[in-house]
Amino acid sequence: MNRRFSITRFAAIVAKEFVQMRRDRMTFGMMVGIPMMQLILFGFAINSDPKHLPAAILMNDHGPQARTLLAAIQNTGYFEMVRVLGSEREAREVLEHGEVQFVVTIPADFSRDLLRGDQPKLLVEADATDPAATSNAISSVRSVLTTALQSDAKGPLAYLAAAGPAVEVRVHALYNPEAITQYNIVPGLMGVVLTMTMVMITALAITRERERGTMENLLSMPTRPFEVLLGKIVPYILVGYVQVCLILLAARLLFHVPFVGNIGLIFLVAFVFITANLAMGITFSTLARNQLQAVQGSFFFFLPSLLLSGFMFPFRGMPRWAQTIGEVLPLTHFLRIVRGVLLKGNTFDDIRLQLWQIVVFAAAALVIGVKRYRRTLD
Repeated sequence: MNRRFSITRFAAIVAKEFVQMRRDRMTFGMMVGIPMMQLILFGFAINSDPKHLPAAILMNDHGPQARTLLAAIQNTGYFEMVRVLGSEREAREVLEHGEVQFVVTIPADFSRDLLRGDQPKLLVEADATDPAATSNAISSVRSVLTTALQSDAKGPLAYLAAAGPAVEVRVHALYNPEAITQYNIVPGLMGVVLTMTMVMITALAITRERERGTMENLLSMPTRPFEVLLGKIVPYILVGYVQVCLILLAARLLFHVPFVGNIGLIFLVAFVFITANLAMGITFSTLARNQLQAVQGSFFFFLPSLLLSGFMFPFRGMPRWAQTIGEVLPLTHFLRIVRGVLLKGNTFDDIRLQLWQIVVFAAAALVIGVKRYRRTLD
């Protein structure tokens, strides 16, 4: 055997690898697609300082000073008034349902008390389940109060500027008043762990049969595609529930996350969410030719789920196109449900729309998997 280094043999091996790379188009596509996806998501979609957050206004005073203060709050860029409320009960409902991030309440007789020098109080209620989404906005309200009314504090009202802060702002950070990040992260980890493990495990289901040579036995059985795929999904539902139980125990015992809502509702939603991820994994399994492609496909699904669901970065801080993609992903809706049930005490009626969207995704993924399932080895 010739032990000397040969340029010819070396060049032949390099050429062979390029040929294999050209034939494996999916792997080559992942090598290009995943870095491009990361570049686009981190460069354009991720924003740690979210602005234009949806807010509602409960305006019990329509005097000129109240309107000036409201305009100043909007001009900070953090608040986008999308709804006018009629009562405190309605204000609490829109926060519980996650329809808005903030409710700004201007009390009755605000302008009168201000002119009297009685320092009226401005109430800002925030959905603080995600502290990162609200902290900068709350700080902007505190700072804007020092300059908002300067234009009015002239002439006969000059005494307002000399009397110190004319308005007192009171912030109620609801559902997570101490801004503990574990209350937001730990429940979200349940969805992230289930997405990562369930999709990847079942993505290998059909391709494993092919590579082990047992696909012939499976095809020879008098089974329909839906029966095969459903049979491969069901065992892993139990595995998913084990993960759910472990995370809930850790959340309660280690991180002291408050369980305000019904835990049984979490288990119900978990069943639908686990099924959706298993169906997605099965779909990748029917599309892939080998286990490597199946793992690559599952990672291609997991990465945008992680970044666009609101787990790592505030969902409302992303641009509209990124939010549109995120709304399609089941992890986005599962995170809202889990955080809403545990931290807000949401009921089934509160989460019904989010749950329905996960059901639609699961059904679509399962239909694609059944259609793609091959009854032959060709």
